[in-house]
Amino acid sequence: MPGEFTDRIAEVDAYAAQLRQLIPDVTKAFGNLSKTAQTPGALDGKTKELIALAISVSTKCDGCVAYHARNSVRQGATRQEVAEALGVAIQMGGGPGITIAADALRAYDEFAAAAAKPVEA
Repeated sequence: MPGEFTDRIAEVDAYAAQLRQLIPDVTKAFGNLSKTAQTPGALDGKTKELIALAISVSTKCDGCVAYHARNSVRQGATRQEVAEALGVAIQMGGGPGITIAADALRAYDEFAAAAAKPVEA
């Protein structure tokens, strides 16, 4: 059963597909930038996703929160690691950061729970 943040990703993906048809060069360039930025180097993939999640909170981008919470689960981040990254986002974003950080933690929990359940056919 999809959750709020799973639905948010599906919503963004639906319109992103339309954007890919309308402005393919821009979306391809952004995809390449994202892939390159997230490629492990001196920082591993999990650390990069935690940074992206914290930035998502500080920029108050709910779609970004959904993607990077999901990707944090996929990269093996623990709930405590996510919480500490969100703590830095709160520090940098002040009081309003707490609200979106709470949503980011909920998003992580949603994707972690889904990852722990067997997929039904």
